[in-house]
Amino acid sequence: MSKGSETRERILAIAEAAVLDKGFGATSIDEIIAEAGITKSGFFYHFKDKNQLAREMVNRFVVDNERILDDIFGRSRELSDDPLQRLLIGLKLLAEALADVQRAHPGCILASICYQERLFDRDVVESTRRFAMDWNARFRGYLEEAAEVYPSHGADLDDLSETLLCLIDGGIILGKIAGDPGCVERQVLAYRNLVKLTFSSVVPSAVPKLALVAAE
Repeated sequence: MSKGSETRERILAIAEAAVLDKGFGATSIDEIIAEAGITKSGFFYHFKDKNQLAREMVNRFVVDNERILDDIFGRSRELSDDPLQRLLIGLKLLAEALADVQRAHPGCILASICYQERLFDRDVVESTRRFAMDWNARFRGYLEEAAEVYPSHGADLDDLSETLLCLIDGGIILGKIAGDPGCVERQVLAYRNLVKLTFSSVVPSAVPKLALVAAE
């Protein structure tokens, strides 16, 4: 990696840590420059303004996220030929990976941008929207594979795929409020149990509302 690329990556890492800590609006270019040990002209050589910085942060997040998910669910495919078991293994690995991330940086770049949407141009907002849609489509595909082999008992797979991202971002918020970095991991494991229950050959009569809430 060239010196210029290393500087660019350092700026992005510093900006990401600051945004996760206190939000994009409260993060200034001056503090990023000071932390990176560069001049203002050095910053603007890499990023013409905060919107371009935000776009690059989102792109960096999306690429890293795709790489992690490809690795996790690639490993799960190697461990099982059964589509439901592959999904359950992948969700367990995802919970563990998110636990490590949240202990290091409790927050989500996409959520931070979404909460302060008016600070950003259309490209940044559209990038976050595409990320959410692509995430949901990925897990919709995993659920469809399981539904080809196991009964889904009428559960709406679109709603069930969206539930995971809702639980992760909700877990991030709750974890920050409660000072509990393990919250996200538990929420993903709870989702894993919901998936198991949804595709169970027999749905226990005491919990059909939980398993089939998406179908109502």
